[in-house]
Amino acid sequence: MRNISDIVSGTPLFGGLPESQVGEIAQIVLERPFKKGEIIFSEGDEGNGFFVVADGKVKIFKVSPEGKEQILHIFGSGQPFGEVPVFSGASFPANAEAIADTRLLFFPRAAFVGLITRNPSLALNMLAVLSFRLRQFTVQIEHLSLREVPARVAAYLIHLADEQGRRDFVRLNISKGQLASLLGTIPETLSRTFAKMTGQGLIEVDGSLIRFLDRQGLECLANIRQEEFLR
Repeated sequence: MRNISDIVSGTPLFGGLPESQVGEIAQIVLERPFKKGEIIFSEGDEGNGFFVVADGKVKIFKVSPEGKEQILHIFGSGQPFGEVPVFSGASFPANAEAIADTRLLFFPRAAFVGLITRNPSLALNMLAVLSFRLRQFTVQIEHLSLREVPARVAAYLIHLADEQGRRDFVRLNISKGQLASLLGTIPETLSRTFAKMTGQGLIEVDGSLIRFLDRQGLECLANIRQEEFLR
């Protein structure tokens, strides 16, 4: 199990900071364990700090008035979440739940703001991470609003392959139900989409392992927008 300083230094928010500053940050951290299925915070809760995943996985999601869940992000080891309220002083805008047994590092707002005041470079790092997160949201909104489900699935598989450093296959690190929610669809539609893509010779599905039989075809499918699909 990695110690707190190692996790802090490997987190994008704190990349490139000198060891002395990493040590200061580690001193304000509180470790918090969560069991699979346990809620970390709910939409509207006071944003009294933010988190970094030490081990495990966390989903960020919203629930519609009809009870439909939309996953916004899934975060793994080393990734921060819940940062916005640290600066705005607002409540959490979504829900967070552990989807595996998870160990989190919690950074209390008051203590962290004090560190930023003394170390402005921390604010620059945080701004870079939040800017990247905003770009992710922009892409996600584009996928959900402009692309049909097959194009969303293809785009996600290509993104995941790039993230995993692979070209010809990926291994899903979340359940297919969670993937459906992340892509704005339902499990039955996702299953039909996988079956159709398999029949078209694009992929081969073996549990969580998905092999790319025609990556170029996947890339073409990922670029199909809704208006093109409906022609």
